[in-house]
Amino acid sequence: MTFLCICTYFKGVEFLKSCKAEGNTVYLLTNKKLEHKPWPHESVDEFFYLDNVENTFDTYQKILTGLSNLMRSKKIDRVVALDDFDVEKAALVREHFRIPGMGQTTARYFRDKLAMRVQAQDSGIAVPPFSSLFHDIDITEYLQKTSPPWVIKPRSEASAAGIKKVHSFQEAWDTVHSLGDERHNFLIEQFKPGDVYHVDALTVGGKVIFSRSNQYLNTPFEVAHGGGIFRSVTVEHNSEDDVALKKMNEQVMKAFGLKFSASHTEMIKCYEDGKFYFLETASRVGGANLAEMVEFSSGINLWREWAKIETAVATGGSYELPNVEEDYSGIVISLSSHQYPDYAPFNDPEIVWKMNDEYHIGLIVRSKSREKVMELMEKYASMIRDLGYHASAPAPDKPVH
Repeated sequence: MTFLCICTYFKGVEFLKSCKAEGNTVYLLTNKKLEHKPWPHESVDEFFYLDNVENTFDTYQKILTGLSNLMRSKKIDRVVALDDFDVEKAALVREHFRIPGMGQTTARYFRDKLAMRVQAQDSGIAVPPFSSLFHDIDITEYLQKTSPPWVIKPRSEASAAGIKKVHSFQEAWDTVHSLGDERHNFLIEQFKPGDVYHVDALTVGGKVIFSRSNQYLNTPFEVAHGGGIFRSVTVEHNSEDDVALKKMNEQVMKAFGLKFSASHTEMIKCYEDGKFYFLETASRVGGANLAEMVEFSSGINLWREWAKIETAVATGGSYELPNVEEDYSGIVISLSSHQYPDYAPFNDPEIVWKMNDEYHIGLIVRSKSREKVMELMEKYASMIRDLGYHASAPAPDKPVH
């Protein structure tokens, strides 16, 4: 089969390798600025580049025109988006060229935070109280019915980019007005203090066949807006939280109509009532090296298995999940004041991975004991701060490709 992979960030290397290893022809459509990144050239049959990767009408037309020329001589059987910002592009291509897979309606559930909330709420899944920013009276009534603080967030950005926290009726309206003609691309939601979790999963035939529950020790919002240190750890296996998180993830995948894909879903456990609330989901592998963290606790490489699933679906074959391990892992990542940080002080035998990006420091640890993982997460966060490794930067309003 011939796969067109769309990825305008540098990620998904293991997917590309696995897809090629399954005997497929692999095309990659990516950002021209990423041309010289260490892509696995031996696994990609042909590269195609976009000068502008924003999801605009002009970009869409260039993609459709370019692919229409390509498809005069070369057939494309499947289209896969490897990053959040490419889900719309892939859905558009599938719809236009009638290629099997997720269409534009379903794709919105995995990109549009307003569509996610409406669909989840309509399906009986708990979500924090929210409102669109379309109608002035609806917004006023929402603000009067709920209590601050609230967060005003973009409907289609990733992570915590562009989110603004407001603490009063007037501040909320001032922020809404400041959005001008762009306000329809935002929503407002009640901020519920709590612990944020993520479930990373694989779905085949509409059924979740693998999932791993994990907890952020610092929420993505805190890291992005407070200059914190990013950390996540595996949830206690078969615990009450683990069972509840996996159940909610299955409900979300069913409600949103996911058939075959990797997914990354975030929930919050509210301090006030102890209940889990759905926050958002994505039909791709989680970022920030979470795939590596999941692999070290479970033995499952999400990128690799996702490629195998896509191939099995495309060829009408079968897919079998490898044996799942029940270890614990934790990841800690920080911006660093050092271009290439010295990892010598970090020498515990539980360390299984070290980050190798300029001006970043990051580690993954693995253990049979969750308590040991938690101990090391605290230890390394303190060391990164106390030894002068940590650096922070203002959160951008929008991600930069």
